[in-house]
Amino acid sequence: MRDVTKDNLTDVFMGYLGDDVNPRLREVLGSLVTHLHAFAKEVNLTHEEWEKGISFLERTGDISDKERHEFVLLSDVLGLSSLVDMINTRPEGTSSSVLGPFHISDAPKLAIGGDMKGRFEGPVLLSEGIVKNTEGEPIEGATVDIWQTAPNGLYSSQDPDQDTYSFHGLQTTAADGRYAFTSVRPVEYTVPTDGPVGEILNACGRHPWRPSHLHFIVKAEGYRSLVTEVFPEDDPYLDQDTVFGVRNDLVMRYQTMPAGSFPEGFELSGTVNDEYLKVQFDLTLVKT
Repeated sequence: MRDVTKDNLTDVFMGYLGDDVNPRLREVLGSLVTHLHAFAKEVNLTHEEWEKGISFLERTGDISDKERHEFVLLSDVLGLSSLVDMINTRPEGTSSSVLGPFHISDAPKLAIGGDMKGRFEGPVLLSEGIVKNTEGEPIEGATVDIWQTAPNGLYSSQDPDQDTYSFHGLQTTAADGRYAFTSVRPVEYTVPTDGPVGEILNACGRHPWRPSHLHFIVKAEGYRSLVTEVFPEDDPYLDQDTVFGVRNDLVMRYQTMPAGSFPEGFELSGTVNDEYLKVQFDLTLVKT
């Protein structure tokens, strides 16, 4: 078409799509282009701004690799990741929350009651709960992928002094649906600011802090997979998470347990003589 204008460009684009285009692709791509064109017209986007945007995306790709997903981080700090989570969360189940850019696949198996603390210093945290369905029934055979930062606020993929799968573990629930492990209390930390996402945060006058949390991916046959994270109620960044991941039902409380009360059935049983922290948090899956 030779008489394309700024007023008919969007319609021309849609007209170029073939008749056999997947209907969902037509809907999603059409809406994306419609909003993208409207955005450019609304702000009177200049060539210099367009070029800067292209450069930003190129640099975001350049800094990304299998261990650092800068595009995911960009989606996180813009609120898109959390919006997608909220759109797809079923109210009868545990809320989903952001995956984050530092998840590592194929975590090693962690026995029920196993330990992720290892050689690291910090208060022992005993975390346990039941994976259940919306009727409150425990789910046998659910896989629970667990990960968190080390006490220095870094994930293993960020820290050359940690093993690849430090503070990562994969459990499978038995008939009682229980998961249980020991670790150290996670700490609040900053998202990486040494790349393009950091430029966005600085330009917007935003801080890079996240409240401390435990990550979970829970899967079970016949149920929707759950990607989520849980946060302590006393964290100073609970109400200002830079990636908008906090939900009311994901806030939990660490209980300080007295010395001498550490239970049996854990890898660290018999070795914890001081006070320790405990959290009980159940995870509810929704059937597909």
